[in-house]
Amino acid sequence: MDKLYQLLGLAARAGKLVSGEEQVLRAIRSGRAFLVLISQDAAKNAAKKIADKCTYYQVPLSQAGSRRQLGRAVGKGERVVVAVVDPGFSRLMRNRIRVTDGGD
Repeated sequence: MDKLYQLLGLAARAGKLVSGEEQVLRAIRSGRAFLVLISQDAAKNAAKKIADKCTYYQVPLSQAGSRRQLGRAVGKGERVVVAVVDPGFSRLMRNRIRVTDGGD
């Protein structure tokens, strides 16, 4: 998981990810999201909304630690959900985590 957090930090500094529920949903709908990571302690309603959008738009989804860990990784406060908007970073991260492909 440490390597994933390092990649998230790198992607954040490169401007290749978005965070926050509304921004992530916008990225999913617009086709910009290549991978969505959600915290394990996300509210059930928010997690369901994100999971449903990822399934509908066929965007891979994975859980990534707590909101505190996710926020720390991207250099912000607590974060519940982030979307990777770069195919290269997405591919590197998907090689290190278990993902649920949208549509499955």
